[in-house]
Amino acid sequence: MKTYGHFSKMIPLSVFLLLTGFSFDLSAQYLPEEPVTIDVDFNNTVGDMDPVWAFWGHDEPNYTYMKDGQKLLTELAELSPVPVYMRVHSLLVTGEGTHALKWGSTNAYTEDANGNPVYDWTIIDKIFDSYIERGMKPMAQIGFMPKALSSRPEPYRHYWKPGARYEEIYTGWAYPPNDYEKWAELVYQWVKHSVDRYGKEEVESWYWEVWNEPNIGYWQGTLEEYIKLYDYSADAVKRALPTAKIGGPETTGPGWDKAADYLRKFLDHVSHGKNYATGETGSPLDFITFHAKGNPKVVDGMVQMNMGAQLNDISKGFEIVASYPEFKDLPIIIGESDPEGCAACSEADYPHNAYRNGTMYSSYTAASFARKYALADHFDVNFLGAVTWGFEFEDQPWYAGFRDMATNGVDKPVLNVFRMFGMMQGNRVSVSGNMAYDFEAVRDESVRKAVPDVNAIATFGEHSATVMIWNYHDNNNLDVAPALVELSLENLPNTKVLMQHYRVDQEHSNSYTYWKSIGSPQQPTAEEIAALERAGQLDLYTSPEWVIPDNEMKLSIELPRQAVSLLRFTW
Repeated sequence: MKTYGHFSKMIPLSVFLLLTGFSFDLSAQYLPEEPVTIDVDFNNTVGDMDPVWAFWGHDEPNYTYMKDGQKLLTELAELSPVPVYMRVHSLLVTGEGTHALKWGSTNAYTEDANGNPVYDWTIIDKIFDSYIERGMKPMAQIGFMPKALSSRPEPYRHYWKPGARYEEIYTGWAYPPNDYEKWAELVYQWVKHSVDRYGKEEVESWYWEVWNEPNIGYWQGTLEEYIKLYDYSADAVKRALPTAKIGGPETTGPGWDKAADYLRKFLDHVSHGKNYATGETGSPLDFITFHAKGNPKVVDGMVQMNMGAQLNDISKGFEIVASYPEFKDLPIIIGESDPEGCAACSEADYPHNAYRNGTMYSSYTAASFARKYALADHFDVNFLGAVTWGFEFEDQPWYAGFRDMATNGVDKPVLNVFRMFGMMQGNRVSVSGNMAYDFEAVRDESVRKAVPDVNAIATFGEHSATVMIWNYHDNNNLDVAPALVELSLENLPNTKVLMQHYRVDQEHSNSYTYWKSIGSPQQPTAEEIAALERAGQLDLYTSPEWVIPDNEMKLSIELPRQAVSLLRFTW
C-alpha cells in the first residue's frame, strides 16, 4: 500500500508494516523520528494560484522548430490550462539559422551595399508560428545586435563548447549599435510585421523585453548605453503598437549588490530620467524583469544544492520593486529562475550539475516554486511569472546532464512536476503543521539541517482541490529514511469525490531510472525509446478512488527523499 489510513481513522505505519508481516531494522533508521504533520484548510484562502510556472526559455532559438523542439513545445502547451510563454535569446542575431550550444541566428537584419536595411522575418516567423499554432505566446526578447549594426562586429560568431571559458561567448552580438536610429527602426519594423502577421489583439498579449543581463558580459556597453538602448527600443515598440507591453531590464540576480544597484538605477531612469529617444521625462514600463539563480557545489563527493541563493535573489528583487510606489503594482517576471546559471553546461564538464537528470531537479522545483508564491505574498507584489530556463538540446547524448526538460524527445522527471502544477487551479489555501522550514528559513539558511524540507502547497477550485507534497534536501542523498507525512484535509466537499494520487520518485514518472535499468544505452532501440517515452509520463501512484471526506480527511503517506506527490480531488 502507498497510502495508509482512511478518512478519520489512521493506522501508524510501523503497526501497518508489522500487521502485514513486513520486517524492518530500526537501527537502519528506516523511519524518521517523528511524522511530519501537514494540515490543509481548503476554506482558508491565502492567494490566487496564478500560473507563474507557465514560462520557459532557452538560449538556442533555432531548436524551436527542430524535431525534438517541436515535440517538447507540444507537451508544454498540453500540460498547461493557460497559454505558455516562451523566451529565447538571439532573435536578431545575424546568420542563416545556424545553431550550436548557446548560439542561434535568424538573419532578420542585414544591409545592402549602400547601407540600406534589409529585413527578413522568415526564421523569426518560423519560431513564433511554432508558438502561435499551439496556443503559446512569445516573450519577445529584443536582441541581440545584428552584425551590420554592431559597434564592434568582429569577431561575431562564437564557437563555445562546454568546459571553455564562459566569457568566450561575448562577441560582436553583445555590443551597442553603431546607429540607434537604425536600431529603433529595426524594432519598429519587427513589431509592425508581427501585428500584420498575427493581428493586433494577439500581439497585445505578448511581452516585449529589451536585451538580457545587461549588467554582465551580455552587454558590452555601459549602464547609460543600455538605458539609451531601452529608451529607443521602448519608443519604437509603442510607436508600432501603442498597446504593446514593454519591459526590462533582465538583470542578473539582485542578491548581488551590483545587480541590485543596476536594477534600481534602471527603475530610477524610467521613473524620472530624461528619455534618450523622446527627450521627455521617463520611459514606458509595463512589467519588470530580473533573474534568480541557485548555486550548487560538489561537497564531499556529493552534489549540494543552494536553494537559498535563488530565493534570496527573488526576495531582493521583490523588495526593490516594492520600494517604488509607482511600480509596486506592475507585473514582475523572473526572466530566468533556476537552480544555477548555465543550461548548456553539461554534467560531464560541470559535476555540480549532476542533479539535472533525476528527482533532485523535480523536488527542488516543487519546493522552490511554492516559496516564490510565499515571497510574493510577503512583499505584496504582482508576481506574474518565473521562466524556467531549460528547454531541450538537439542531437546530444542521452541524459548528458544539460538543464533541459527532455533528452532526445524523452521527458525527464522535472517535467512531471510541471504537469502537476498544471492540475492546480483556483486559490491557494492555508498549509500548516510541524514542518521544519518556511519560506524565510529556506531563503536565509537553504535546506541544510539534518531534517529535510517536507512541506506542501494546496489549492481549491470550483470543482477540484489539490495538495502537492515534497521531500527535499539540498544534499543529493537518496540513502536516507522516507518521511512519514500525516495529512489532515479540512473542508473538502461533503460529497463523493474522486481521489487521484500522482507521484514523481525513483520508481514513478522517471525515465532516467528506467534508462539506467536497461543499461544506459546511447543507441536505444525503437522499443526501448517507446518504453522510455512511457516512463517519462506522469504516473498515478495508486488507483483512483471515490471517497466521501465528510469535511475532514486524514491520510498517512510515506514520501521518500526527493519524491513529490500530488493528491487531486475532483467532483
